[in-house]
Amino acid sequence: MILAAASDGAIAQTPMPQTPTTRILAVGTFAPGTDMSQVQRILPTEVRETAQLYLDGKIEQWYSLEDRPGVVFILNMTDTQAAHAMLEELPLGKAHLMTFQLMPIGPLNPLRQLLAPAAPH
Repeated sequence: MILAAASDGAIAQTPMPQTPTTRILAVGTFAPGTDMSQVQRILPTEVRETAQLYLDGKIEQWYSLEDRPGVVFILNMTDTQAAHAMLEELPLGKAHLMTFQLMPIGPLNPLRQLLAPAAPH
């Protein structure tokens, strides 16, 4: 019984490995007061260039924000600096109308606990 408790404590105190970055979540929004008529003029070119990034395999998924104008991309990239540079080259980025918050994401790390060997009873 004491051995099992020590094992459980050892498992609980073992730090989880860092989650590897496998994608980047990019949330693009407009600053308050953005001239949306200017955005509308640029949008056809923005959509074509974004579609090309999708066809090139750089964007895996793309969504609209429901609560405000903006987009969410799941990028097939692991380098946030490269992702930032790519998004800044899109027309709305070049015009400084859209900014992106970039978040590296990866596999759900707590699932590793399911794969840990069971403690002897």
